[in-house]
Amino acid sequence: MVFPIIDAHQHIWNPNRAHYDWLDESLAPIDQVMTLDLLLPELRDAGVDYTVQVQSADNSDDTRLMTECAVANHEVAAIVGYAPIDRPEQAARTIEAWEGDTRMVGVRTLIHNQEDPEWLLRPNVDEGLTVLERAGLTFDVVAVLPEHLAIVPELSRRHPELRMVIDHLAKPPIGLEEREPWWSAIEVAAENPNVYAKVSGLYSAAGDPQQWTTEYVRPFFERALEVFGPSRLMYGGDWPISVLAGGYTRVWQGLQPLFDSVDAADREQLLGRTAAEFYRIDPARIGY
Repeated sequence: MVFPIIDAHQHIWNPNRAHYDWLDESLAPIDQVMTLDLLLPELRDAGVDYTVQVQSADNSDDTRLMTECAVANHEVAAIVGYAPIDRPEQAARTIEAWEGDTRMVGVRTLIHNQEDPEWLLRPNVDEGLTVLERAGLTFDVVAVLPEHLAIVPELSRRHPELRMVIDHLAKPPIGLEEREPWWSAIEVAAENPNVYAKVSGLYSAAGDPQQWTTEYVRPFFERALEVFGPSRLMYGGDWPISVLAGGYTRVWQGLQPLFDSVDAADREQLLGRTAAEFYRIDPARIGY
């Protein structure tokens, strides 16, 4: 039996029902209601069976949209929602409200919108991460700045049982000549076996986000494969942000030569098993 393909990083949003403070007319192609229905034809053409829907805004309305979508669409195997980890008691109540819903597997918050790049190390936030750790939930790290990636080892030290995944490989310098500090920092971040990473959102680091190619991405994919191994790497399509980088199908097809460069077992790991294992996706939801 072939393991299903899981897109581990997919969004939906509705500005009429939730507030997205980063979404404006500068992002015109996606500054509108983006529902799973718009993506499903491309998912099916790509052979992607399931998705993990991931938080897009620091509010409960965004999470509610995802839970409604999951009820209506079996393709949504899991949800990474929002919990206010800077307010630990409220975060605990939020997580308690998810109890019994096996789709709710983790938490994400938009740390790159915080002025302090070390916001995750603040005492109140540290306490909130302990709430996640004790609940057995995962944490998606939106590492956009080098400082975000640099603090992952300290987060690992403080929370040795917290399973973390670095979204978008922490935005490596794709298309640029200088590879540091990313090249070294990603290796240090990977030293904790509870830290994973997503092969997602790998667009040009400067200029037009559509100006990327498979070969631009290849060295960073290979570096991630070297330090994490296939058992801690997972594919993510990053829709609808990927619309700005050529669209879902272009991203999928652009990454395929990289996934095809590994053996069948490792490819299966990258395209499904790692996501299922990391997020502890209910096997009944993916028919496996």
